[in-house]
Amino acid sequence: MGKRSEVVFGNRMSSQVVKKAENSKERFVKRFGDDSDVDYPLAVVKNPYIGDTLGVSNIVIDGGVSDDIPDGGREEFDRDKGIIVGNIRMGFGHYRISMAIASAANHLGYKPYWMDLNSYSETTGGKVIEAQNKLYSMGSRISGKSKVFNKAVWEPMNYEGFRKLSYNASDQMNAELMTPVFRNVPKDIPLVATHVWPAQAAVHAGMKHVVNAIPDNWPMALHLAEGSLHTVQTRSAYLGYRTLNGMQGDEVLKPMPGDSIRYVGHYIDHELVAAIEEDCDRRIERRKKRAPMRFLLTIGGAGAQKDIFAAIIRTALASVKKGNMVLYVNVGDYMNVWEELVREIPAMESLVTTHFDDWSDTTAFADKALKEEVYGIHAFCHENIYEAVYCTNLLMRSCDVLITKPSELAFYPVPKLFIKRVGGHEQWGAIHSAEIGDGTLECRDIPHTLQMMKLFMQDDSILTDMCENIKRNKLDGIYDGAYEVVKLAMNMKN
Repeated sequence: MGKRSEVVFGNRMSSQVVKKAENSKERFVKRFGDDSDVDYPLAVVKNPYIGDTLGVSNIVIDGGVSDDIPDGGREEFDRDKGIIVGNIRMGFGHYRISMAIASAANHLGYKPYWMDLNSYSETTGGKVIEAQNKLYSMGSRISGKSKVFNKAVWEPMNYEGFRKLSYNASDQMNAELMTPVFRNVPKDIPLVATHVWPAQAAVHAGMKHVVNAIPDNWPMALHLAEGSLHTVQTRSAYLGYRTLNGMQGDEVLKPMPGDSIRYVGHYIDHELVAAIEEDCDRRIERRKKRAPMRFLLTIGGAGAQKDIFAAIIRTALASVKKGNMVLYVNVGDYMNVWEELVREIPAMESLVTTHFDDWSDTTAFADKALKEEVYGIHAFCHENIYEAVYCTNLLMRSCDVLITKPSELAFYPVPKLFIKRVGGHEQWGAIHSAEIGDGTLECRDIPHTLQMMKLFMQDDSILTDMCENIKRNKLDGIYDGAYEVVKLAMNMKN
């Protein structure tokens, strides 16, 4: 252990960097204990929320969260067709990528297993991840409210701090604390990690076929998991990672070997990719008929964009009342955000239909909206994380424009209006989307966001052009990343 903190792709770390990494691990051990010798029994059980839709089963610690599994509820690992999706909940983005990978695997005839390291709350690794997650979520929320904190702390950390090889050295050391849960996982089952920690932990634990599905579009050493096959969603990210560009100041580093990284395209669910032409044609037809334009507002897992959403809703109220606009508002699992919006904008209550914690109602609405006209404001909130994330996928197909920060949703095949980023790395998602023609530039303040929303309403060519670009992008394979990742993972085994 520790070797991957000392040398990163042939680039030797200083003794100070290695010592700092060791100290980081030691602090977590003192805080949460050392369970490296614990033998955690595992069980495989059907995921009760996305098991039917995506064919997903969960890998759980038996005797812990799975005490209530009925007789016959446990499954065996499929050593032939099984593929593990290793993830954590940190915001919604990593879960979203995981669902895309699981969807593609299911479509291609494989059996996806969901392995969320953050869910193993009794383990040292789970406690480490939860502590880090709380810090990141807190930082995201503060950055949305404090320009000083954002400029002095949050942007530099997300943009340059996470970019450094020295950061990767500490992460590699900390990931050693996440390995015990892999002890009883068959080592020859391919694993696709949608966050770097499961990738690093899997490699440390001796998993033989690990793919590290890198998010975002800004190369950062944070995402390196040497020993895995790295995949990226854009060609610019490929070159940035291949050369380890800027990851140690101006120093020219030894590059990643060519067999350690692949460009694959965007990680998108099969259900969305398969329906691209149909959904885009519907959007174009709705504009021709002057049907109300549908905007989907989605708050990410940190819940940091409430003030921007409030301004959008206030501005949209008159158009909604006239029947010219429809709003879908998905607050994820943040009911407090919805309650704050209602208090701030009491005038919208008469226009709102709520879809809260009733999955059958949500799916019924999503299906109806594909076939019929809808009106007013529709609010969605689901306490369960799977439903909170997947709700956006369902609504995406029938919306005309997705309003989102340029996070993982920047890569999805739907016309997008980008609001202000949360962290400097996210801006490159908006840049890429604007360049391939399926989204706007990043609107970095409320006036520019409202200007762009009005432009969508007034100039039909903006939406139409984006839809046509999305259809062309599909022909070019730009949205095939999830399929390609699964194929790479299974081919590693073969």
